[in-house]
Amino acid sequence: MLHVNLRPHPMNLLTSLATIALVTSAATAAETPKIFAGILEPNLAVRAQIGMVLPPRDIAKYDVKVEASARKDPKWFREYASQFKPGAPLPYDERLGLTKEEYAQYIALWNQREFKSMEDITLMLRQGSGDTWSIIATGKASSVSTLRYSEKEDVFKSPSGDLKRIEDIKADGASALGEWTGCEWKFTEETEYDKSKQNFAIGRFADNKFGVLVYVSQSVSTSGSKLLDTSLVIRFPLSKQGAPKKAATPEPAKPAKPAPTKTTKPAKPASR
Repeated sequence: MLHVNLRPHPMNLLTSLATIALVTSAATAAETPKIFAGILEPNLAVRAQIGMVLPPRDIAKYDVKVEASARKDPKWFREYASQFKPGAPLPYDERLGLTKEEYAQYIALWNQREFKSMEDITLMLRQGSGDTWSIIATGKASSVSTLRYSEKEDVFKSPSGDLKRIEDIKADGASALGEWTGCEWKFTEETEYDKSKQNFAIGRFADNKFGVLVYVSQSVSTSGSKLLDTSLVIRFPLSKQGAPKKAATPEPAKPAKPAPTKTTKPAKPASR
């Protein structure tokens, strides 16, 4: 394929999370870690959506042609694809199985992709013991809640191990999720039984209206069987946009100015 896709009662949820916020309000004395600043605000429940960024369905007919070409010459395709960052269309090559006209149509459709919501959830940033922080997530995103961020170590701790900071993300407009920037952490492990990896990234889209959270957790047995495959893309309003707006305080009425009074000039004495 030309690209790689990440496939991943509200009031009651907000009420329960608000209760948590009241209980943990004393923990907000510490400053919010830089990675969350301007993205998530401590103890503030934020409505979010698990979803996917998808192009129009018509793009599938081009993907089929590229997949067929890749099967004919898998070695070349692997070598060609490895030269470019995943998540964006590969540059044109006739061996992809598309004409130049078809490739141009493909790119036009790719540029029309939109975020499609699959599930509404709630997110809340909370401070734990010490310098640890966590993002409480509901619904199918609850696995994110198992991560604990240590600002001192700059790692996310998971039940499997520590996710360590890797190169920051600066995705351009052609990438799978569109133009966005963020920070990313990664964990990999290989045992005699399986291979596993976890990736966590958080950042903001270029429009500065929405934040994005990406979480991937995968495990494959030595025989090649999938043991775990979780891929989440979560979009949410940035903290300032997500916070409830305060009602404007009406200004006190200003006293009315007294109407100007007309002064009558004394009549001139009659001349004699």
